[in-house]
Amino acid sequence: MLTKRQEPRYRTYAMVFDEVDTVKPREEVRDLENPVPKEKKPLLKALKELTPHENIYTVPNILTATRLIAAPVIGYLVLHDYHAWAVGLFAYAGITDLVDGWIARKWKLQTVVGTVIDPMADKTLMTILTVCLAVKGALPVWLAVIILGRDIALGISAIYFRWISLPPPKTFSRYWDFSLPSAEVHPTTISKYNTALQLVLIGATTATPLLGTTVLGLDVATTMTGMQYLVATTTIWSGLSYIYTKDAVKILNKENKSPPAPPAPPKSP
Repeated sequence: MLTKRQEPRYRTYAMVFDEVDTVKPREEVRDLENPVPKEKKPLLKALKELTPHENIYTVPNILTATRLIAAPVIGYLVLHDYHAWAVGLFAYAGITDLVDGWIARKWKLQTVVGTVIDPMADKTLMTILTVCLAVKGALPVWLAVIILGRDIALGISAIYFRWISLPPPKTFSRYWDFSLPSAEVHPTTISKYNTALQLVLIGATTATPLLGTTVLGLDVATTMTGMQYLVATTTIWSGLSYIYTKDAVKILNKENKSPPAPPAPPKSP
């Protein structure tokens, strides 16, 4: 039987044994000293998290998408001689082309994908109507060749610049993911004028069956011929401008490797 003098000493030993029982085994301590490395994320998943995305579902982009959808519908109406409906839908495309840019600038909704699909919508409409009007004989074939040849050359260039500027890894799905900004296309000044003139020419040619032989005292046939030669000139000029204009295409992920500025010379006392 323990005496009162031994009892505190026994309690101290019990406390020590309790503390020893709480110590983790040697293997567990070794695991804490050398923890197992966490499983690494796949390279593709890690790059997706690092690559910046942008919100492409904006009002200007949605309006632009409706123009893309309207383009083949207008072509169908032209081929089947529904001229009034074709002119009305063409007017809608022209109005939304002005409105979406104004909304983007007013509320700062500009996106990189918008700089790509906006001219794409214009060119899709121009291409479809150029082909349809040439098939119907309302547009000269030589002018259709000039317009389509320029657009095909610019389309091939756009595919090339999109591929070389796409952040790695370069995959087919990432290529068509337009929320991944890679390059910006800045239309040249003459290209803007050319687009406006082409739209006027195509719109007037579409509406010609609804017009008479004269409008405001002007002969329709003579006026249309003059417009055709003017558009042919600006189309060739605008195509060459993308070659000789420095900032027409800007690659976004290109690193600026400009040499550092030399240190300033010490000031004389």
